[in-house]
Amino acid sequence: MAAVLVLLNTYPLLVSQDLVFYSKEVSLQSSVSVMGYSLSGLDRLTEENVAAAIAVVEETGLSRILVTDGAGLVLYDTRETGGAVGQYVLYTEIVQALLGNDAFSCTYEGGAFRSRASSPVLYQNQIIGAVYAYEYDTEQAALLEGLQENLLRLSAVVGVVALVLSGIISRALTKKLGQLLTAIRQVREGAYSHRTEIRGGDEIAQLGEEFNSLTDRLQVTENARRRFVSDASHELKTPLAAIRLLTDSILQTENIDRETTREFVADIGSEAERLTRITEDLLRLTRLDSGILEQAAVEDVLPVLEQVMRMMSLVAQEKGVDLTYEAAEGCAVRSTRDELYQVIYNLTDNALKYSAGAAVQVSLRKCGGQVVLTVADRGPGIPEEDLPRIFERFYRVDKARSRAAGGTGLGLSIVSDTVRRQGGTVEAANRPGGGAVFTVRWSAEEGEA
Repeated sequence: MAAVLVLLNTYPLLVSQDLVFYSKEVSLQSSVSVMGYSLSGLDRLTEENVAAAIAVVEETGLSRILVTDGAGLVLYDTRETGGAVGQYVLYTEIVQALLGNDAFSCTYEGGAFRSRASSPVLYQNQIIGAVYAYEYDTEQAALLEGLQENLLRLSAVVGVVALVLSGIISRALTKKLGQLLTAIRQVREGAYSHRTEIRGGDEIAQLGEEFNSLTDRLQVTENARRRFVSDASHELKTPLAAIRLLTDSILQTENIDRETTREFVADIGSEAERLTRITEDLLRLTRLDSGILEQAAVEDVLPVLEQVMRMMSLVAQEKGVDLTYEAAEGCAVRSTRDELYQVIYNLTDNALKYSAGAAVQVSLRKCGGQVVLTVADRGPGIPEEDLPRIFERFYRVDKARSRAAGGTGLGLSIVSDTVRRQGGTVEAANRPGGGAVFTVRWSAEEGEA
């Protein structure tokens, strides 16, 4: 009986503590990785750009966050009093990060879990700094202490009733913890879709729910990362393969005439331009994701719209498209001129690509406290099943036709991300008479920039 009571009061606690350690490692490493990724687009870390980049990272609830440069000089510190900005801090974890390694440590003492994690900040495969996070967590410790109290009560009952009851309860607890540990091991190996099914309302079940919530978030992040990397690789591989094929044809064909060579070189130039467009769009999306963009101000949309229409009118003439627009004055929104230009240009360019021989109408008006921009075409329209995904990155309704038209699959995604960042909305729909219409809505601002 004594051995059973000792076992009930020690083993589940040790296993639960290990479970929390595993959970803390996954959560904290994920947080520092996200912060490191937000800084990876910077070629040099300074106090200003680090603060701007960290400000857009989702609130993590960490007790302290440090960002250092490559020499260990603190550039950012969330501690309000006694901050270390401007000082050299060489914690063990920071030293490991500056050497290129991820580091994690966690201890449980004094009724709290103290977790530390760090990760290097890379720019073009060069270590330019380190991110360090510290978490002082009493909530998980309270759960562990609550579990200990429950086990003590359970031990008293077990001592009174019978050895049989103690064995049943012990096995039930061990099963739950075993399920959690099994789930953690699988997630640790990369199986982010794995979930643990633990019923009940006790602390172990709460830990299981927290674990499932964590793996849900990791799964979403991992799926988005894999899909983006796969799509980007595929898009870049197509023009690269074409360039290689054309160069091989030039090199392997003997006595190739000058005119054929010029045609091949022109094709290589076209594919290189496509690579440039894809790269520029990817860089713009990266800047949108990081939030390191020009400060928004009140801008009048009309001059930007007129500038785009002047430029696109030449493209419309070449394609045989009748491009017209109607615009009202006093349509001011909070944005930047470049972002407004990008939104109007991408939507108009997209409409022209799929409206050969038809018409494209652009409208700008103020309606009910909103500035509304519509771009409508008389093209083939968008299949209903594709409408919900039209703004996804690299998504194309007709892949072969989109590539032939010179698209990168990123224009509408840039429009969506840019408009959402400005606090507006964008939607796509089919016109009753045929064709598609894109509608952008911003909150109207008083006055002009």
